[in-house]
Amino acid sequence: MARQSRTVDVPAPPAASPPAAPARRAAARAESPPGADRNRRVRFRVRPRTIVIASTAWLVAAVFLLPYLQMVITALRPASELRDATYLPHDFAWSNFVDVWRESTLGDNLRVTLLVAAGSTLLVLLVALPAAYYTARMTFRGRKVFLLLVLVTQMFQPTSLLVGLYREFYQLQMLNSLWTLILCNAAFNLAFAIWILTAYIGSIPVELEEAAMIDGLGRVRALLKVTLPLALPGVVTAVIFTFIAAWNEFVMGLTLSTVPENQPLTVGINNFIGNYTVQWNYLFAGSIVAIVPVVVLFAVIERHVVSGLTAGSVK
Repeated sequence: MARQSRTVDVPAPPAASPPAAPARRAAARAESPPGADRNRRVRFRVRPRTIVIASTAWLVAAVFLLPYLQMVITALRPASELRDATYLPHDFAWSNFVDVWRESTLGDNLRVTLLVAAGSTLLVLLVALPAAYYTARMTFRGRKVFLLLVLVTQMFQPTSLLVGLYREFYQLQMLNSLWTLILCNAAFNLAFAIWILTAYIGSIPVELEEAAMIDGLGRVRALLKVTLPLALPGVVTAVIFTFIAAWNEFVMGLTLSTVPENQPLTVGINNFIGNYTVQWNYLFAGSIVAIVPVVVLFAVIERHVVSGLTAGSVK
């Protein structure tokens, strides 16, 4: 009997499909309107309004920077070319920055200014932080009156109190003392520090401190470990403004310090202005020495200053 052969149909392997990503891109290009690519390119063009705003900003910046440029150029002029009507000196006298240290007490004045600014800032923080924390967290009778009195003290000008301050420190035999300048600078900058720190600490939720105290921390440790790190931008703002105000102070340093070695840097620079002549090259060289540390300090912590000034604006 003959055997019947059986055939089995084997399915053919599926055809290789094209890559998905190129196919999608091709389909997207096919479905996009003809002017889509041109619109994408137009989107990155600079608008005339942007050009006008940028040009205005650069012009304003140049206007503010030109006096500093003139200060640098004058500081590099030789004494024989100070009266020449030229934009640049023929010879740059780099030795002016060396001679200004040798022929004056500028080094001692810089040391005094650093000590006074740092001491005033530290004293302001030691007093303003507890006062601002208590004012922001506690509700007590006369709270608004206290804040109003703090604000009123900020309105007093140091020049209006110079006679009384001089008489007081003269009787205490504290003239020509660093502590005198530290106390005066701290007193006149304390009000601003209390206000800025009160606003910033008040914007921090009190529930964070309550949770920390439930976990076993006391109020002081909760302040140091929870509130103070969160209030760091406000603290930095108070620090930079107090430091700059003490660094640039002139009237109290001139009145309460009569010994050249104990005078701050602003008064030491003013000593280059004589009765009949002005040493412009040394005056501007000393001014550059005075402004560089503050500019560097402000550039380093500028982002913290902006954050601290906007504290409490949004709830």
